[in-house]
Amino acid sequence: MADPIAGLLAPEDVLLDLVVADKRTLLAEVGRFFELRHGLPQGLVTEGLGTRERLGSTGLGQGVAIPHARIPGLRVPMAALVRTQAAIPFDSPDGKPVWGMAVLLVPERANEGHLELLALIAHMFADRAFRERFRTCGDAGEASRLFAECLHV
Repeated sequence: MADPIAGLLAPEDVLLDLVVADKRTLLAEVGRFFELRHGLPQGLVTEGLGTRERLGSTGLGQGVAIPHARIPGLRVPMAALVRTQAAIPFDSPDGKPVWGMAVLLVPERANEGHLELLALIAHMFADRAFRERFRTCGDAGEASRLFAECLHV
């Protein structure tokens, strides 16, 4: 999948210091975001993400996660970067709460390119220096540039 992030993560797709207390509220807020930003029905997004989480946590450990879902009717992948104001319980493998995530929505018939994008994001989040830079980003533009730089390397 050439240039996987092109057009996917603009500064308008970044939510910094989101105030949520738990995973359920987070998924609802993400659903609301996709409805306001892209016109996707909030319930469809929230349910898709919730269904995926019930299969197993998308928490990677070290405070980060990649919530993702296949969305009926979606034609192109969509993403959002989220940093919560306070870390929240997420059932991550290391038991640590999550503060940072990349949310990925893909078409119902997701292909190998979408799996590669998930793998790229997971690899990026595995880097401690990257996580620290994301944790301290001052604004949405800085966060968007950070992800774009790392995914294009």
